[in-house]
Amino acid sequence: MTFYKILTLTLISLIFIGCGATEDAPKSTFSDSALLSVEKTTQNEILKAINTARAIPRDCHDGEGFVLAAPALVWNSELYASAYEHSNDLATSNTFSHYGSGTDSDITGTNNGKSSYFNERIRANGYVGYRTIGENIAGGQGTIEEAVEAWLNSPAHCTNIMNQNFKEIGVAVVVNNDSDYGIYWTQSFGAKN
Repeated sequence: MTFYKILTLTLISLIFIGCGATEDAPKSTFSDSALLSVEKTTQNEILKAINTARAIPRDCHDGEGFVLAAPALVWNSELYASAYEHSNDLATSNTFSHYGSGTDSDITGTNNGKSSYFNERIRANGYVGYRTIGENIAGGQGTIEEAVEAWLNSPAHCTNIMNQNFKEIGVAVVVNNDSDYGIYWTQSFGAKN
């Protein structure tokens, strides 16, 4: 499978309204050192990459035309907990969707007796009293810069990144080399009243 076909499949799989992994998802081929490197990505590196993207006016190709640069986001530990729960679930269950897997690794879903959705995970991890929330996921990108680039190339995900209403973020990356994508990224966005 060519790089562009893999990238296209990944971007198609990232549509915001919740989607499943493709039948022919690429098997991860990352080296152990590459996986270890991505696991050590720091909160500051993640924030810098996302806020650098937000600092540039851009057209997300979502029909809205060019949007102004957005203010920098700040880290929120509750949003991080939600993002970590979902990235861990995706990596552990070898699934790829905004819906939780419905297995034991889908903690919020297990606690509620059904597959979780991003808004349920965000609330379950303590982020309440919000006025707006959102989620982006990505799979297979070996650096935060590659993940941000993939999100910016997807209209719905770019729109989330550039959303002026979002003020806070938590981002988690979880690695499982035995899974199809190997590396799973989740961004949880929010703004409280």
